[in-house]
Amino acid sequence: MLVEVLNFEPEKLEKAAYILKAIAHPVRIQIIALLNENKRMNVSELLEIIGIDQGLLSHHLINMKDKGILGCEREGKNIYYFIKETAIVGVLDCIRKCKI
Repeated sequence: MLVEVLNFEPEKLEKAAYILKAIAHPVRIQIIALLNENKRMNVSELLEIIGIDQGLLSHHLINMKDKGILGCEREGKNIYYFIKETAIVGVLDCIRKCKI
């Protein structure tokens, strides 16, 4: 059982750890950042910007969708992805401010 550390509630620590594990890859962070800026994008749009293999991009998208980080909607032949777990935006802000 987690104890309160630095005034964090155990539930918040669990959720933070879950989110961080779900996006713990540079490509996933880039996808989240792009979706945060553009609200929703399809695979072709993401491929054009990120420039990786379609299979690898699909793997990352499906993984984050399965974990509830992303949602998707089909429009004709296109599937549009969007951020479903809005707490992820706060994580992006922390990454931007981090002095690594």
